[in-house]
Amino acid sequence: MKILVLGAGKMGTWITDCLCFDHEVAIFDPDHKKLRFVFNTIRMTDPKEIEAFKPELVINAVTLKYTIEAFETVIPYLPENCILSDIASVKNGLKDYYKNKGFRFVSTHPMFGPTFANIQDLSTQNAVIISESDHLGKAFFKDFYGSLRLKIYEYTFKEHDEITAYSLSIPFSSTLVFAACMKNIEAPGTTFKKHMAIAQGLLSEDDYLLSEILFNEYTYEQVENIRKELRYLLDIIKDKDSEKMKAFLSKVRNNINYKKETVQKDK
Repeated sequence: MKILVLGAGKMGTWITDCLCFDHEVAIFDPDHKKLRFVFNTIRMTDPKEIEAFKPELVINAVTLKYTIEAFETVIPYLPENCILSDIASVKNGLKDYYKNKGFRFVSTHPMFGPTFANIQDLSTQNAVIISESDHLGKAFFKDFYGSLRLKIYEYTFKEHDEITAYSLSIPFSSTLVFAACMKNIEAPGTTFKKHMAIAQGLLSEDDYLLSEILFNEYTYEQVENIRKELRYLLDIIKDKDSEKMKAFLSKVRNNINYKKETVQKDK
């Protein structure tokens, strides 16, 4: 298949690396400096070059803020039978955009990024394919994600954004609050260092991406739940209520399906 990838960022170059041995792949980015290290892939900086390539599938991997703008840049040079696709982490507005453009489309979301995931082993990672997508497009990404041993889920556009609010907004918000409370001191604990590593990885992401995930219409309710639980925990700490703390910890362990090991003393 002839595949055009839009954007030579972290995800765009990773996708080309994964696909370039089994497909004829081209990558488009107006910044030629980003294309210096792309391997076994046709490099394009002028959208007019796309017309001669005649891609059968376009994978839009640009920063979320420019997803629709990137489509608008290349659509005049695409054949009518080309399938549009995106990997956006928030799908707000994309359903209507695809409907209005009239192209076949497939929308997916690899639920990981090069910042955190072990790209060499993705067997513990997940991907979402939007169920309203074109049949052939879905088949392609099922094969692609399956070859990477990703666990695949199918959701509607609405279901995807609801799940994103839960699975991303909660850890993102918690990590940002943690980082907002930090002082510029060296702290020894292992737990602290793990939290700090997560915070540094999160803050290396694009500001617009973080904002869009947190501005997801389903995020507020999730963050409000954090506020309520934190308020309750603060009251327990203030009152030094051991029984409530024990009950709270028991509820939390149950929520994450964690069973605390009991150590039996020798008699």
